This record gives sequence, C-alpha cells and structure tokens, in this order.
Amino acid sequence: MKFNKWTLGLAALGVVSLAAAARADEKVNYLQTALTGTTISGYVDTSMQWNFGTGNEVVPGYKYNNPNKADGFNLNVIQLSISKPLDESEWAAGYKVDLLFGPDARVYDTSGALSHANANDGAYGEPVQDFAIKQAYVTLRAPVGNGIDLKVGVFDSVVGYESSESGNNPNYTRSYGHTIEPQTETGVLATYRFSDCVVASVGIANTIGPEINERAFGDVSHGGGLEYDRAESYKTYMGSIALTAPKSWGWLADSTLYGGVVNGYNGEFEVDQTSWYAGATIATPVTGLRAGASYDYLGVSKQPLTSSSYYANATAVYLSYQATEKLSLHARGEYYSASDYMWTDPYEGGETVIPRKVVALTGTIQYDLWKNVISRAEFRWDHDASGGREYGYGPSTGGRRNACLVAANVIYKF
Repeated sequence: MKFNKWTLGLAALGVVSLAAAARADEKVNYLQTALTGTTISGYVDTSMQWNFGTGNEVVPGYKYNNPNKADGFNLNVIQLSISKPLDESEWAAGYKVDLLFGPDARVYDTSGALSHANANDGAYGEPVQDFAIKQAYVTLRAPVGNGIDLKVGVFDSVVGYESSESGNNPNYTRSYGHTIEPQTETGVLATYRFSDCVVASVGIANTIGPEINERAFGDVSHGGGLEYDRAESYKTYMGSIALTAPKSWGWLADSTLYGGVVNGYNGEFEVDQTSWYAGATIATPVTGLRAGASYDYLGVSKQPLTSSSYYANATAVYLSYQATEKLSLHARGEYYSASDYMWTDPYEGGETVIPRKVVALTGTIQYDLWKNVISRAEFRWDHDASGGREYGYGPSTGGRRNACLVAANVIYKF
C-alpha cells in the first residue's frame, strides 16, 4: 500500500502507526466508493404576498395556503435532496431522500403528530413540526424484459398534474386538484417502460398516508364511540399509465396523456377513499406555447361519524408560453365542486375553507434574471360559486365571495 509523504513523516515520529494509517485509508476509500454517484440538491422557496381586503382570518383552502402567509413576507420551505440515480447496469441500485424544513413541511405530517398546515400550535395541543420526510426510498432494477424499476420506501403519489415542489409547476399557488390528491405513500412501486411512448406503474402501500409506516388495521376510536376494524391484509393499491407522442407526430411530438388511480385507507381523515386522475400536456403549432388539462375525482366511502359517502372533483386548464429565453407566461383556470359537507375545513384549524363550489383563475409572469433562481409574480382570484360568503372573516360576520391576492415568489435551486 502506498502512503503520502505526510503519513510517512508522522509514522517516523511515532505519531501514527502505518497499520492504523492503512486501516483509516481503507475506510476513506470505502466511503468514497460508496458515495460515488451521490448528488446533493434542493431549493429555498420564499414569497411575498398581499391579500386584497381587510381581514384574512378565512382564506381559500387550496394546499399550502393559510392566513399566516397573508399580507407579508414568507419562508415557505427548504428542500434538501440526497440521491444516487440508477445507472444503466442490469442490476442497478440507488436511493433518494427528500427532506423538508419550514412551515410548508407541516402539510406532509409524515411524522404522525397532529400538526396541520394552517395551525399555529398544532391540533389538540400537539407540537407543530417544521420538518417532514417527503420521500425516502431505495431504487432497484430487475432485468426483466426492458427492466423493471422498483421504489421501496416512502414515495410521492402516482397521480397529479402539479408537483408539491413549487418550482416545478407553472404557477406559484397550487390547484384544487392538487389539494385533494394523495401526497405520499409507504410501500413498493414498480415501473415498466414498454417503449419510449408507453410507461406504466403499479404499486401497493400501507395506506394513502400521510403518516409513514401507518397501518390501516386495528381499532380506531371516534368521537361517536364507533370503532373500525380492518383486516391485516388491508392495503392501498395504485396504478398509472403515461403515453407520449412520438417524434413522427410533428408539432404534437412529446405531448403526454396520463391517467392514474389510488384506492385505500386515508389515515388523516380515517376514511376509505379512491382518487382518480387524468391529465394531458399538449404541444401546439405555435412555438413556445403549450396547453394542459387535468381532472381529479375523490370519492370517500362512509365516513365513520356519519356513515355517508362524499365526493369532490376538480378540473383545470393550463396555458404556458415561453416568450423569450428568460420570460415565460402562465395561466390556469379551475372549477371545483363537492358534495355537501365533504369538508368545510380540511385542516381542522378553522382558518381555511373550501366552499362546495369554487371558480379560480391564476396568472403568472416568470422572468429568470439570476442564475439558478426562479422569480415570478402572480395574481389569483378565487370565487365562492356556492352562493356563500366564506372569505375574509367568514360567513358569520359577513364575509366575501371573492378572494384575490398578488404574490411574488423567489426560489433558489442548488
């Protein structure tokens, strides 16, 4: 074994032994080999927000929105990602870990503590946690056919047009479709690429989430005294398929059509639910212009306290135009509707509300002036189409049917 001159000099003075130096060198080499291919990335997400009107005790209930963000400056979330992607070998292996820090991490609630996205002190006196494990899974490839890629651990849901990561979306604020979708599961997901145009995934998990390692079976006591027992074999199942237009389709090339379903037990609300999703991103003959559409349906079977079934669905259309290398324009229109009493307040804090019917419009201007920085301005209008006056101080004090905001969003990606 070769040693550098500094190690030999220290050995000559009796400070270290060559045997100890050899063992230390072997450990360093092993660590370097184990970390080969590992990457560290992430982002810091901040915003500035102004909500029209006086009084914002009740704000629209789309995901990550809450009264504490109104009329001020915000740190939304910090994400740290550590990963080793699969290489091209037949028996490839890797991993990925996504960690969240900051107020928006509360919405994941993966620790199991009753800390909700819009509560200051946590529900029922539990501590609020500004930390969450977004994903943590091992990736494996089995050389079957074109190769089956497996995720084992905690991973993002297979359905949805928008991402939980704001910088990957055309708009800063989230859609109602994204709000009613599952967010994370603990289980196994298998993905198979039939061709460059067809990719399918199937998976099995403990529950729909959000708590990591949660089980659906066992006694669940409710306020009405009802107890639910599920078999130990009760699991959550999911599947998706993605179709991509080939290059030979001309201006439609790379357009995508996606569909997915997740069925199982939702531990946050203690109900069985099914989420259906369909979405498409369409290229157009106009250079730089792309269109998109999505549909989400959430069916809830027999809530424990009411023995009733409920539903919610959300439709959205998107337009994105890359005007220049740095300037892009984005628009989104939405319609959300739900059965009566689907939920008045999805976060238990009395601070956010999703009315039974909502119409929403969002416009975003993004200009990437700095390297690695996403900077954008956004206007959003939410309208209570159910005839209520939910926003502002709420219906009991003569609230508003319309909620408007102007926001600036700055994200540094590393």
